[in-house]
Amino acid sequence: MIAPMLNFALVGCGRISKRHSELLGHNQIKNARLAAVCDIQGDRAKAIGEQFGVPYYQDMLKMMETEKIDVVVVLTESGLHADHVVALARFKKHIMVEKPMALTLADADRMIAACDVAGSKLFVIKQNRFNVPVVKLRQALEAGRFGKLVMGSVRVRWCRPQAYYDQDSWRGTWALDGGVLTNQASHHVDMLEWMMGDVESVFAMSRTALVKIETEDTAVVMLRFTNGALGVIEATTAARPKDLEGSISILGEGGTVVIGGFAVNEINTWNFGKTEIGDDEVLKKFSVNPPNVYGFGHQAYYEHAVSCILNNTHQLVDGLAGRKSLELISAIYESIETGKEVSLRFKPTRCKLGQRHG
Repeated sequence: MIAPMLNFALVGCGRISKRHSELLGHNQIKNARLAAVCDIQGDRAKAIGEQFGVPYYQDMLKMMETEKIDVVVVLTESGLHADHVVALARFKKHIMVEKPMALTLADADRMIAACDVAGSKLFVIKQNRFNVPVVKLRQALEAGRFGKLVMGSVRVRWCRPQAYYDQDSWRGTWALDGGVLTNQASHHVDMLEWMMGDVESVFAMSRTALVKIETEDTAVVMLRFTNGALGVIEATTAARPKDLEGSISILGEGGTVVIGGFAVNEINTWNFGKTEIGDDEVLKKFSVNPPNVYGFGHQAYYEHAVSCILNNTHQLVDGLAGRKSLELISAIYESIETGKEVSLRFKPTRCKLGQRHG
């Protein structure tokens, strides 16, 4: 029996859409194809539509009413994700949304509820979970090789000059984007929590070091996990003159693993007290060099999503999983604003993320 071809539509044709359109438009995902694109800036939609020979629109509702779409991928400004997902859910199609899924927990809850009512699967794109080295690390963790976890840390040292933020007026704003923690480092925050477990509390500091934006370009966070382990998040877009690294380190009583590279793509350390067959080949076999900062994870994520839809299985990062990392990021911003340690069982009062001013 031949599996059906799923028609994908893109809503938002900005910077990240290049990766998505290439995967779908060049038929790199089995049983998936690019069927239509949309952006309120008509020239952006037209450019991608003409490049891949698909219809292009400025109105996403008109696109959904006109075209035969199975899955719609939301790639718009982070602060608009919720409104767009809720509006699209009424078409009862499956929805993929780029990170972060939303900027407020209330918006995340609206998205989850709308998709539940529609019977649609909601996929939150966390492609780094599918990086080859990350998959290998997760397998070691699930096999219990680390034993008692001691400490976990992530470092994001990337370069985003003023020109990057000047490309679009929403970049670096509280209402529509957030700072390095919400945008560039959100994958790493998600990954750290996925590996280390639930977070008990956070204490954080941030600053805007080198660019003129509302939000932070540099932050440090200390975490206490419910299992007693400690953690550190170091995130900046003020590395100069170019991207330096995106890494994760996991330390336990049984061993240590460090994944580095600029996109969590190279295993630098793989040391366990009790060695297993194949350990000596891990550094060579489970490191890949992606062509850009987005890595190879998007392809694996799409393949996972297609499989979930065709086989009606549960997705790895659904709305609830996406909400979990958003809750952690919200607590971090709350700590930054209050100057205090914040428990994860909190209600935001000072967090600026997602707030519209003026």
